[in-house]
Amino acid sequence: MKTIKGPAVFLAQFVDKTAPFNSLDGICKWASELGYKGIQIPTWETSLIDLDKASDSQDYCDELLGKVKSYGLEITELSTHLQGQLVAVSPAYDLMFDNFAPDNLKKNPKERTKWAIETVKKAAIASRRLGLKTHATFSGALLWHTWHPWPQAPKGLVEMGFQELAKRWLPILNVFDENGVDVCYEIHPGEDLHDGITFERFLKATNNHKRVNILYDPSHFILQQLDYITYIDHYHEFIKSFHVKDAEFNPTGKKGSLWRISRLG
Repeated sequence: MKTIKGPAVFLAQFVDKTAPFNSLDGICKWASELGYKGIQIPTWETSLIDLDKASDSQDYCDELLGKVKSYGLEITELSTHLQGQLVAVSPAYDLMFDNFAPDNLKKNPKERTKWAIETVKKAAIASRRLGLKTHATFSGALLWHTWHPWPQAPKGLVEMGFQELAKRWLPILNVFDENGVDVCYEIHPGEDLHDGITFERFLKATNNHKRVNILYDPSHFILQQLDYITYIDHYHEFIKSFHVKDAEFNPTGKKGSLWRISRLG
């Protein structure tokens, strides 16, 4: 029997330029005083972690662990949500996702992709050095702009998209396998892995790679009108990480699930 531990908090939404959210010490003290027992660390936030050092140096990782434990916390996972997103970006979204890339890689999609792949690989090594067994990320999206059935997609386009996505991720997944860490893709609107069927297609395209797993967040499923309870029945063996937060689907006479344009006004 497994026992749920926690609670833990994903720090990405709280990092800021002002104290206590601008340093690892500050944010750990804040989380600890709120009663949290674990933290999920976003690796793109250099005020919290130096991913290059973490992948190269066991001493650095031991120091990091010691600092976190001094506040009565433990690291649950590292996250590469933003770098994982950049592993696969449709040209339709190049401009928007350049915001997540280093300045020297903006307007250079090919080099941006290479950088993202190598960065997520570093997270695999860093996770092993930190004694972690799971990792949180996004799949990226080559096909999201085609998700609505109109206009009709050319025959074979979806298959080609998932094959390309798998081609980019397989070298990363192999590094995670070498380091004994599972990759948990957050199933999320805007990603090519956004429901059960797309997860299955990706899993198949990777030849059922054993490191392909799920970060389960039912709030995203509510907005997509998915049955988030039955989802667990289908995919419980793959769910190895999860996020929990409130969400409601409240359609009105002016907006529904296709909410982006109405939200932006």
